[in-house]
Amino acid sequence: MLLCVTASHRTTDFALLDRVSRDVSTTAADLVAADPAVRGAVVLATCNRFEAYLDVDDDQSAGLVPADLVFATLAGSVGEDAAELRKSAELLHGDEAVRHLFAVSSGLESVVVGEDEISGQVQRALATARAERTSSSALEQAFQRAARTSRQVRKAADLGGAGRSMVRLALDLAASRVADWGTVPVLVVGTGRYAATTIAALRARGARDIRVFSATDRADAFAARYGVRAEHELRAAIGTAEIMITCTARYTVTAQDVPDAARRLIIDLGLPRNVEPAVGQLPGVELLDLELLALHAPLSELGEGAQQLVATAAAEFSAEAEAAPGIVALRRHVLEALEHELSRSRARGGDASTEEALRHLAGMLVHAPSVRARRLAAEGRSHEFLAGLEAVYGLQVEPGDASRAADDGDTDSGAIA
Repeated sequence: MLLCVTASHRTTDFALLDRVSRDVSTTAADLVAADPAVRGAVVLATCNRFEAYLDVDDDQSAGLVPADLVFATLAGSVGEDAAELRKSAELLHGDEAVRHLFAVSSGLESVVVGEDEISGQVQRALATARAERTSSSALEQAFQRAARTSRQVRKAADLGGAGRSMVRLALDLAASRVADWGTVPVLVVGTGRYAATTIAALRARGARDIRVFSATDRADAFAARYGVRAEHELRAAIGTAEIMITCTARYTVTAQDVPDAARRLIIDLGLPRNVEPAVGQLPGVELLDLELLALHAPLSELGEGAQQLVATAAAEFSAEAEAAPGIVALRRHVLEALEHELSRSRARGGDASTEEALRHLAGMLVHAPSVRARRLAAEGRSHEFLAGLEAVYGLQVEPGDASRAADDGDTDSGAIA
């Protein structure tokens, strides 16, 4: 069974999540080693969420308290912050955990709805688990389908529009501090797509004095492309700006970067955080970050479309997992019959074309029932398929844990190799 222990910006202090993401050295390997019931683990820690996805043995999970296990293990690297994080954590089981993973990967649970970074973070968490050999077939399948779903959602929904909404919201909140956007010098830190979106939003409000700084030496090329001025020394650039907007994953602005004796508004749109909280305590500085923006943010602008795509994908995935034990049993049965016939064919001098034809026929015999099994599972009728296997082939199949079926290789193509 898949479980997810999650604590996010929706229920947890941003500063706490940010500290944990920076300090955590707990790995998925620690969780797998901590309890024999944990077959696999993937840990995702970012500035606005901490999540542990566990593949737990059904036979032993009744005595397991996953959240306690996760935060007891986490305490080894983040100390008392683990107990604080535990207070707002939520435990999700089975289908609920899968749907949550798909929604997170698609950016639907982010502060900036639809942001691109989270999908990469999710897949990097899986890559780390692979490197530590803590992934499992069930986790692999869930995370790979999550990646596919996020691409489908991004293609079908206006995620760019949703991302722009956070920039607009930030500028709406800043508008009360700005008498005339046309006369205010604005510094944008970052040269990615989000920075380009920010510049477009600033120009729509009439801003004309826009500068850009990059920690990766891309400022000149970016400035030439978007018609702004490149800055090459951050402290000097901040000193001449009344408003600074950060939107980069490559640089963190510290208190030492900000000159004294000037009033300025700093807007931190970074994922992860681009501006240290200490900057907001400097005299004359007002810091507007994602934590504050989240308090003013409207509900997701994506409407029902993206949410429905995620719900459908999660339901299909769960149906396939439920159908897997029966499909694996049928596949094994057909493979045994195939090997018997291949042995007879070889004994009689059968050639390669005959063997290929038999394998193709076996694949065709498995394909249609497999499709039917998944459809029945999606309708909550998987028991009918299992009853049919017993009635027709004499196969007795326990629904069991789909991850065990995955370990046996529930693949379905037109031929059986």
